[in-house]
Parts: sequence; C-alpha cells; structure tokens
Amino acid sequence: MAEKYKEEAVIIRQEEIATDIYSMWLHIDKIPQQACAGQFLGVYSRDGSRLLPRPISICEIDKEDQAVRIVYRIAGKGTKEFSYMRTGMPLNVIGPLGTGFPLKKKKAFLIGGGIGIPPILQLAKDLDCEKQIILGYQNKEIFLSPQFRQYGAVYIATQDGSIGVKGTVLDAIFAHQLSAEVIYACGPLPMLKALKTYAAKEGIECWISLEERMACGVGACLGCVCKSVQKDAHTKVKNKRICTEGPVFLAEEVDI
Repeated sequence: MAEKYKEEAVIIRQEEIATDIYSMWLHIDKIPQQACAGQFLGVYSRDGSRLLPRPISICEIDKEDQAVRIVYRIAGKGTKEFSYMRTGMPLNVIGPLGTGFPLKKKKAFLIGGGIGIPPILQLAKDLDCEKQIILGYQNKEIFLSPQFRQYGAVYIATQDGSIGVKGTVLDAIFAHQLSAEVIYACGPLPMLKALKTYAAKEGIECWISLEERMACGVGACLGCVCKSVQKDAHTKVKNKRICTEGPVFLAEEVDI
C-alpha cells in the first residue's frame, strides 16, 4: 500500500460542472506521485468544529505537475464549504487513501454511476486495453462525458431518457449488445449489486468501488466496514474496512 501523506494543498482552480457538483484541481507535493485510480483523499474543513476529513475520490492525477483533481457533490456543510473556495486558497489533505483498481489487459467495461463517475476517469487513462465506458446519469447533465471519449467508446444511460438509453447502465449494455472480460465499476449500491449479479451470471471478473461514509479514513475507527464473504484473518469476523482494504474489492469477496 502506498505511503500516506498529510499535506497542505493549494487550489489551482475550481468550477461547478453540474448542479451542486464541483471539480477542483489541487497542487500537492507528494500525494500525486503515490496515487492511483480508485484511491481517495481525506479533505479537511477549515472550520475547527469539523475535525474529521471528508473522503473524496480522486478523479485525475498529474504526476508531472504535482496535481490531483477531485470531483465532489455538495452533501453537507463540509463539502458546501469547499464549494466556496477559490484559486490560491490552501486546503489540508491526507492521502492517497485506500486501494485502487488493478490494471488488467482484458476487454473491459468501465462503469460509473452518478458521483461514482469521476474515479473512473483516471482508470480510463491508465488502462491499456479495449475499453467500453458506460456512464449512468439522472438527466442531461452528463458531466465529464466529453473527456471520457478520448479513452474509449462511451455509452450513456439516463434515468429520464433525455440522453442515450433510458434506464440504467445495464440497460445500456443490453441495448448496445456489449460484452467484456472484466468489469470496473463505481457508483450507487443498487447499481453495484446489479452488476455483481450480472457478472456472476456471465462469468465476468468484476471489480467494484464501494462508497461509504468514512470517519478516520485510515482503518482505525471501524466506522466504514462492509460485510465480506470470508472471515477476516485478523478479526475473525466477516467484514472489511472500506477505507483501507477498499474501496475497491473483487465483487465476489464482499456481501452487498
């Protein structure tokens, strides 16, 4: 696992890319050199009453310019605070946290749903294989989709049918008669459950990134455990810590 660093980052730029969804580029000295697709940062509030960092997935990594991009949705006071911040302002972060996606040389589905879409972008850049990128949105605010087109064929599903296939990412797979040897996915739990079932039925290797409300981000508090199929060798119970042993898991290893 990569070494973790607590650093003071500087905001390079920030913009709202969809309703209540923000893209922020951060200049950070050490974290970009260690980070990989699927990992996340713990971002600290400047408000002393909020001590714990907010976990935000890494969207892009620029090792040359020592920069990391995060994309987040306003979900509470902490992320609301981040949305007001501007270029040049400092922000304390810790990372890289968690485990990333394994890079397989197989024909792949890269699947993102909602705010689970951003972590898939760096993965699309890193994978050296045939990529089919399936993105699920609520409506016509299809943020980040133009950037994905640089790295593979993009298929879009929207819940309201405004763009692409009406329905879910699985509906898009069936509508376009797509096939793959490995699945990488990040998004809401119902989507991941459906993909796990689909992958098992089709005999496809499936890697999923679980999103959970995290506290410490380093595995100490056990506040973000998920159920596992096998007992943990250390605790002797069926659980895994999303912030350290995840957020990326082989789908068959976790009970969701």
